Amino acid sequence: MHPVPRVRVAAYVIRHVDGEPQLLVFDQAAFPDAGTQIPAGGVRPGEALPDAVVREIAEECGLTGVTVAGEIAVEHKPHPETGQPRRTTFFHVLAPDGTADSWQHTVTGTGSDSAMRFDCRFVALPLPAPLADHQDAQLHRIPGYTWPYPEDGN
Repeated sequence: MHPVPRVRVAAYVIRHVDGEPQLLVFDQAAFPDAGTQIPAGGVRPGEALPDAVVREIAEECGLTGVTVAGEIAVEHKPHPETGQPRRTTFFHVLAPDGTADSWQHTVTGTGSDSAMRFDCRFVALPLPAPLADHQDAQLHRIPGYTWPYPEDGN
């Protein structure tokens, strides 16, 4: 019998400044070695995937009023530390007009990151460096963009 994968969502929250795309990322203030990340997390029982991604963005970054543009990829990859199976659905999400360039947010919710401070910011695409846990691997799948990311995400 195969273990059941943990069902997760991840958000590529995009905004445009002077016509150029930018991606929402964050760093954990107390754990800088965790690397730069995008909003992502587990799906609650019975929760629709688009609802879960909106919730994760609000919990981890405090950003509300986002628009889910669509699902862009499903990735089956084990957790980098535990090796447990995960199924992550990546979403293209649009930030609301007027979103700040950067801010600090204390994580809400009941997950393991609850009460941690995240330093959130938008960065220009293409990214200057890879994201933690290869979270940038599906960026090339966002429709309408021709970022220089390889098709295999590596």
